[in-house]
Amino acid sequence: MINSPINILHIETATQVCSCALSSNNKIVFNKESFAAQSHSTLLGVFVEEAITFARKNKMKIHAISVSSGPGSYTGLRIGVSEAKGVAYGLGTKLIGLPTLKIMASMVKDKVDLSTLLCPMIDARRMEVYSSVFDSSLNIIEPTTARIIDSDSYMELLSEHKIAFFGDGSLKCKDIISHPNAIFLPEVHPLASGMINLSNDAFENAKFEDVAYFEPFYLKDFLATKPRNKMF
Repeated sequence: MINSPINILHIETATQVCSCALSSNNKIVFNKESFAAQSHSTLLGVFVEEAITFARKNKMKIHAISVSSGPGSYTGLRIGVSEAKGVAYGLGTKLIGLPTLKIMASMVKDKVDLSTLLCPMIDARRMEVYSSVFDSSLNIIEPTTARIIDSDSYMELLSEHKIAFFGDGSLKCKDIISHPNAIFLPEVHPLASGMINLSNDAFENAKFEDVAYFEPFYLKDFLATKPRNKMF
């Protein structure tokens, strides 16, 4: 039982945004974010080191490392989870893995009516998105899937519920999903600062990952593309 404030380091790299935050008793005390594409490999280690330095200067013991576990960018998830596992091992602390789509839903749930369903979307290839549907209590209505969007997508749910669509994957769906109950929320990205409540719940319920064996939830296998033109 921990009587002192619970301090958790949060890492989020599932999309083009790279972010790191440190929370103490459900409040952000340190936060760094970069919206520059492909910055994870150069910035994440710096952000994490700055957060750890902040904790040491303020005599804060880090009780757990929380990381966004996917789905999302293969490279981003690999970098984020590798960093989280390394720090957890180095500090001898707990590891928490949080589903990326649930993080996004938790960030939005208080911004819409309680009756509105939440559909976070992460951009995949072409007209495909990684998505899930939650209610306002973050119960799963539709599980995480890789879905190709067309004019019939979500129509059964939309006939009975308002649905808030958000995330970078929703941008390409706005002109395709046409229904009065469809709501599109702009500028919603998974962020380390949005992981705090879910991380604390996981910590209090001792929902920890095995540091040695934990892997991201990629959902789909990584497909390496070959160059079209060969020099020889």
